[in-house]
Amino acid sequence: MIDSHCHLTDPRLFEQFDGVLSRAAAAGVTRMITVGTHPADDAAAIAVCRGRENLRCTVGVHPNYCHEVDFAEVPRLRELQLDPSVVALGEMGLDYHHNFADRARQRQFFEAQMQLAAEVDRAVVIHCREAVDDTLALMRDFPSVPAVFHCFTGTSDEARRIIEAGHLLGFTGVVTFKKNDDLRAAVRLTPRDRLLVETDAPYLTPEPMRKQKTNEPSFVVHTAAVVAKEWGVSLEELDAITTQNTLRFFRWM
Repeated sequence: MIDSHCHLTDPRLFEQFDGVLSRAAAAGVTRMITVGTHPADDAAAIAVCRGRENLRCTVGVHPNYCHEVDFAEVPRLRELQLDPSVVALGEMGLDYHHNFADRARQRQFFEAQMQLAAEVDRAVVIHCREAVDDTLALMRDFPSVPAVFHCFTGTSDEARRIIEAGHLLGFTGVVTFKKNDDLRAAVRLTPRDRLLVETDAPYLTPEPMRKQKTNEPSFVVHTAAVVAKEWGVSLEELDAITTQNTLRFFRWM
């Protein structure tokens, strides 16, 4: 199984890095994609992947960090695409929940990274919180760019709109929470070739592990089990489907 989105550079995971990887392997999670959020984190993500065939990374500027980043850093992401460990741009997007950065600046960084993805033929990892309309509207200008809406926690109607626009959905441990019936409905309507499973570790620990506040890649199996149940397939079949989806989307050879 692949954890398609985690943050191994976060101190909560990095400080126990070898243990995190060994526990993932023991759970059958053999590969992980660690996701960069700002220039220093992008460099750290590349560093942790070096020499590790089971790790890949993405690099980008997260909307909640763009107020702290010089816009001149965005073109420099082009150079990072040459590193063999880098498989996508992101995470990028719009966040209207926190509003750490004003919306105009978020859009400036998002649009520039989408333009770069189109130019270098890269997939993108999208962070979208309470901003589906504006996110989809901006992305219509870049129809050639494959995208996954990571950590999807929206409504089943929003899921349908994202799918109809041609994008993928990434589901986290939030889908395991008892009250999230509509999110599980979104799982059921997601086509087999459009779904990824992820942890977003160290955030969003799934049931039944929520007492452990720090999420980690080994726990993606619990999210996968819920998705498998909603689809009416075995965990093994779900694993095969999502692994193939992840490898194809990120062009992980």
